[in-house]
Amino acid sequence: MKKRNIVIHFLVILMLIATLAACASTSTRESTGEYVDDSVITTKVKSLLAQDDFLKSFQISVETYQGAVQLSGFVNSQQAINKAGEIASSVKGVKSIKNDLIVK
Repeated sequence: MKKRNIVIHFLVILMLIATLAACASTSTRESTGEYVDDSVITTKVKSLLAQDDFLKSFQISVETYQGAVQLSGFVNSQQAINKAGEIASSVKGVKSIKNDLIVK
């Protein structure tokens, strides 16, 4: 009976460790929490870009990975690129911005 309890406790601890390890991030994969945080940042940036009268007519894609925001798409001026960068940097949680917008 004692051995059985020890084995059961060992298996429970092993399952907990496996569960926690599955949720951890690596250099190439986000944790669940980081993914949710990045989704919130992406949504906020997209929302602010859509609300801006100057930028709402452009197709600007927003991707976020571990707090780094990447903007891509086509705009009509350097002023639009600068404005999009300012809007993205104003969102809480943004660590850096990679601006791949192109003037067409």
